[in-house]
Amino acid sequence: MPLTSIELTPRIGSEIKLGKADLLTGQYAPNIRALLVERGAIVLRGAHLSDQELRDVARTLGDLRLGAVKRGADGATLHEGEEGVLKVSLDEKVNPDYARFLFGNHLWHMDGTYEETPPFASLFMPYRLSREGGDTMFASNYAAYDDLPDDEKHRLENLTVVHTMEAALFPAKRNCSLEEFAVWQSYPNRSHPLVWHHKSGRKSLVLSTSAAYVEGMHAAESHDLLQRLMVHATQDKYTYRHKWQPGDLAIWDNTGVMHRAMPFEENSVREFHRCTLNGEEAITGADQPVAEPV
Repeated sequence: MPLTSIELTPRIGSEIKLGKADLLTGQYAPNIRALLVERGAIVLRGAHLSDQELRDVARTLGDLRLGAVKRGADGATLHEGEEGVLKVSLDEKVNPDYARFLFGNHLWHMDGTYEETPPFASLFMPYRLSREGGDTMFASNYAAYDDLPDDEKHRLENLTVVHTMEAALFPAKRNCSLEEFAVWQSYPNRSHPLVWHHKSGRKSLVLSTSAAYVEGMHAAESHDLLQRLMVHATQDKYTYRHKWQPGDLAIWDNTGVMHRAMPFEENSVREFHRCTLNGEEAITGADQPVAEPV
């Protein structure tokens, strides 16, 4: 039977209608992947998956990210959760590795902008919801690029942007300590083309709060350009806001979609469980050959 879906907004987001048993078989995985790339974000209400079932679904859609990464001058080892299921929480008792960075999730971002090959997609389920707020928003970098004037597309094609940890986190914590800022600065930077030429033939903006500056451009002009593009890409017509219910499953295409968590109460018990699918292509610009993941 064909996969039934409903568009949540004209430019991004679809809700799929599929029973849990059918989801777990993997028989609809090619359809879900195709819809994911087409629509950027997918929601399935009432999935109520256990952590193991979340892993199982993730593996039908791609290569589940496992293991740990050691980064930064502080020598921190960041673990990708328990067998690929990361607990997303600001409580350091729940997530001792990542909690000190996760406040940055309140700002628009792509995951893995410090990597040559960012993750392909994420699967996200609520474990505990906040009492107030805590919605998740998604923005289509595909649609935002498509609607730019042709002359601006041509101008952006040859620009390269440096992504840094301090650019991603400092706007969300202006009162950080010198020690915290030094840790953020110790993490490696990464340069990416501003326009991603995907293997599929589509193009998208590589936008994220982590975008610090445009290489070779005056600081003031670089700041104004990146700010203007972020405002453009997060217009209502390019975004979908998901109001969580227990049992929901959300999946988004991290290669062409930004996301953010909306504000929620201080000291919240809010906790989500996430699976990440490894990247399948490096970010490639106009004059570069399409690169395979490394």
